[in-house]
Amino acid sequence: MKVLANDGISKSGILALEKGGFEVITTKVAQEQVANFVNENNVSVVLVRSATKVRKDIIDACPGLKIIGRGGVGMDNIDVDYAKSKGIHVINTPASSSESVAELVFAHLFSGVRFLHDSNRNMPLEGDTNFDGLKKAYANGIELRGKTLGIVGIGRIGQATAKMALGLGMKVIAADSFIPQVDVKVEFFDGQSITTTIVSQSLESLFKEADFITLHVPAQDGYIISEKELAIMKDGVGIVNCARGGVIDEVALVKALDSGKVLFAGLDVFENEPTPEMAILMNHKISLTPHIGAATGEAQDRIGTELASQIISLLS
Repeated sequence: MKVLANDGISKSGILALEKGGFEVITTKVAQEQVANFVNENNVSVVLVRSATKVRKDIIDACPGLKIIGRGGVGMDNIDVDYAKSKGIHVINTPASSSESVAELVFAHLFSGVRFLHDSNRNMPLEGDTNFDGLKKAYANGIELRGKTLGIVGIGRIGQATAKMALGLGMKVIAADSFIPQVDVKVEFFDGQSITTTIVSQSLESLFKEADFITLHVPAQDGYIISEKELAIMKDGVGIVNCARGGVIDEVALVKALDSGKVLFAGLDVFENEPTPEMAILMNHKISLTPHIGAATGEAQDRIGTELASQIISLLS
């Protein structure tokens, strides 16, 4: 059987699939040509990340399709229920990228509290002529230790983020309408560990209490953070979104950054991917990455081998 990994797959995933008797195609097929390619090449499995969409039109056009796989957590680029109604298996890898995304959250947090995103723009331009001026501009850093991190969505990635925050000595609070409470185990290099219970609270109370806020939710019909929510947050709050674009009102965010209400934002995802608004890209208070939350070698290895394992189990 043939597997089309349209958004790529790790070498370890390819080797595992080939060992299981599958032919893996890594040719990048344009969105509008996916259905034709699948049919012409008798593809049984389509694997995607976040770029390729597998909607009703592709599902209807490809009767030979047996599995649709998403390398990652959210499956908002796949018509999951419709695919299942047609007898197609839909799989994902919810645990494989948690650590990588959580580390990126803290990359943005550290960048924000020490102005690294702006300093790295200006040091090459002015470092030799305005060193003392830049030193003064970036002198009011903030420690994360002792501060309160509000996690919106305390699933696998939220929990991984909570563990890192606890390790830094932060207070962690969470809001999740599906998980009332969770035990978070922080494990150390020598085998020791500590476990703490995080009880979910209301979004409103989280927004009022948190010094920093990180979002870990699937795509939504509306905004989780808009002008109303920003207004009740602490002055000087930091906001990170490594989840999905469209959960923050970017116009309201820029306004809050410009007014000083929000100290900084860290964005890995955007309302208009893959063409984020210029007002976002040019704002010196935003730390920016191009949707790379799961883009580490370790995460991609785990994703590839986990997808391969599920495919082999389903089709062998």
